Amino acid sequence: MEILDLRHFTSSDLRPLLDQEARVWSRLLAWDYRSSADMILRYVDAKILPGYAAVDHGALKGYSFFVYEGSKGVIGDLFAVPDNGHTPKLESELVRHVIETLQQSPGIHRIEAQLLVHDAGQVAKPFLEEGFQRYPRIFMTLPITKPLATRGREVPGDIEIRPWRDEDYQPAAAVISSAYRGHIDSEINDQYRSLNGSLRFLNNIVRFPGCGVFDPAASFVALSRSTHQIVGVLLCSRVKEDVGHITQVCMVPELRGLGIGEALIAYTAANLKKRSFNMLSLTVTEANARAVDLYKRLGFRSERIFDAFVWEG
Repeated sequence: MEILDLRHFTSSDLRPLLDQEARVWSRLLAWDYRSSADMILRYVDAKILPGYAAVDHGALKGYSFFVYEGSKGVIGDLFAVPDNGHTPKLESELVRHVIETLQQSPGIHRIEAQLLVHDAGQVAKPFLEEGFQRYPRIFMTLPITKPLATRGREVPGDIEIRPWRDEDYQPAAAVISSAYRGHIDSEINDQYRSLNGSLRFLNNIVRFPGCGVFDPAASFVALSRSTHQIVGVLLCSRVKEDVGHITQVCMVPELRGLGIGEALIAYTAANLKKRSFNMLSLTVTEANARAVDLYKRLGFRSERIFDAFVWEG
């Protein structure tokens, strides 16, 4: 088995591997990975996607890529063809190459990774050996063919909930950076720590298909009628023809516990149900017990636990 630079390959070389990966995403997450795969293949053909591929007798057996974001490296994907128990070993070898490259890259002081289709602990060893912090996260799903299990309480009279608008970028970013100040999720994703970082996060969610195709009709904001300020945000993407995924839900800290987040989720679920969607999914950090309890009470089911990893150099 050889580990080679990903830029030695073309989209034609990599497409059969990504077709297999798309089937895994569909089976485990009810997620149509094809738009993400198409974006990856465009970058591969442009020779601008850093990463590695595992080759056995001329056949690609696995790959991993990463991206540079200023002084941070983000491991974007990791996949190897299921092969009689050898897959974890091959994936670990790919991870070691990626980690070594990133840690030796000039100016890189932080590395992040979230591996949704890998069970928690499955490829943890090479990360932990290199000093990464590990954060278990939960992938949850909600069937939306029946009413949401809300408490039926009204949000405060000052709060209006309306659909997302293009002009909401800046105020929504301010809500995100405020909501995650000191929060465990800002340890996992450092974009949450600043207004500019939150704007980059929003831009990635809305304009790129990495987390599905942004669905403005199913995305909502909570607005204070008295101040005309956005105080809560829910962003939803379409990850399959009949499946929505909440990519972000948060509110300003001083208004937590008033049912605003619950109401935002109810609005999204109702919109998707009206449009004949069958499922809504989200991810949440296991240590965020308050959010986990809310989602369970609303009817979300825990489907799998995966790992997020962070290294600070």
